[in-house]
Amino acid sequence: MATAPAETLAPGEIAKPNTAWIWKTFFVLVGITAVEFVFVFLMKAGTLRNSIFIVLTIFKAFFIVAEFMHLKHETKGLIWTILVPFSLLIWLLVALITEGAYVGEALQNMFS
Repeated sequence: MATAPAETLAPGEIAKPNTAWIWKTFFVLVGITAVEFVFVFLMKAGTLRNSIFIVLTIFKAFFIVAEFMHLKHETKGLIWTILVPFSLLIWLLVALITEGAYVGEALQNMFS
């Protein structure tokens, strides 16, 4: 528990907990989740809906990492050390899904 400097507290006084950032984080995550639900339930299933859902989920994950793992307070070098491999991993997943769909389509056409 964080305490305030000794000169601002009377002897024996306990510092009031700072929960404002927790509530701010909570409401941001609730808002992003609500937007995800709107897209999931109101849009027709397809690539656009899935892409929007994935982007919002990644944004929510970045926000959680920044707030609760305190990444936003780190140096830029550490942040880039985490973001660059993660972005390359996302690129790899997109490439594998695209190629996998192509191979699946080719195999389906070959055997039908």
